[in-house]
Amino acid sequence: MVGIKDIAKKAGVSISTVSYALNGSPKVTEKTRKRIMTIANELNYIPNMAARTLKTRETKIIGVYLTNYGGIFYGTLLEGLTQTLYKHGYELIACSGTTTHRFLPEKMIDGAIILDANFPSEEIINYAGRGHKIVVLDRELTHENVCQVLLDNKGGATLAIDYLSTNFTGDFYVVTGPEDSYDARVRLETAKQELARSGDKTAHIIEGDFSEESGENAAAIIAKNWKAPVSVFALNDNMAIGMYRYFAKTELEIGKDVRIIGFDNTDISEYLVPRLATIEYSKYKWGAVAADKLVELLEGGKAENEIIYTTRISGPSVSNN
Repeated sequence: MVGIKDIAKKAGVSISTVSYALNGSPKVTEKTRKRIMTIANELNYIPNMAARTLKTRETKIIGVYLTNYGGIFYGTLLEGLTQTLYKHGYELIACSGTTTHRFLPEKMIDGAIILDANFPSEEIINYAGRGHKIVVLDRELTHENVCQVLLDNKGGATLAIDYLSTNFTGDFYVVTGPEDSYDARVRLETAKQELARSGDKTAHIIEGDFSEESGENAAAIIAKNWKAPVSVFALNDNMAIGMYRYFAKTELEIGKDVRIIGFDNTDISEYLVPRLATIEYSKYKWGAVAADKLVELLEGGKAENEIIYTTRISGPSVSNN
């Protein structure tokens, strides 16, 4: 690998002069800088990021840790993260798997934004204790170097159950998400609490994992046991989409025989027939706020926890009236 010593030798200048030129220092003339840059390009010189990090103690790179549940969820969230970080002079890399956890202690990234149930909370607190700045989107943690930006899952699930309950007295189904998902757990717990408060409602729980396939499996169970109109809260839109696909092959009509509401308001929701009722929040804002909070921490501020609030999108998947 070509280093600054090689450039200095070919240019006939000192190593410090090459360093000044490569870093845009005013200590060298523009003529000298251009000549050194030309030689560096000819030699295919690539800056040593590790060496630069040791000197500046920052990479200007942020890592976002994601659990790959698949589907169409992450695009807008990442857009909010990327555009906001870019405004602050940072770039973003997406990380998954345990090996990339080393990026924090090895200082390959300046901070982390975590939406990954497989990233242990104990490990996050350990890194925070060493001074690393972290924003979590999927759990509740208390540490001066950790900030929470969470969805209002409780409010959203309450809106969903209230909507399904309007003028309906039949059976209810809840299609769950992954057991290790914070969002799924809060939505499920809230749904069960809200249904329990309406003592005359029977709640059936069907295990899902946020995938379309698990939505199809849930629909098959519902169709097999169907005797009268039922209401279904799918804890994300992806599973609701799978249910649509299955019920399209049956005589059961969505909005009449099976009333469905999802969660996330993914782009495809409004194009389903009938239009899927769902719980909406700004995924772009979620990412943008998380990015702002992390930058606050990195700049020495004390970032306050924040909630991303939800609203209900009505649709004929719950009522054709």
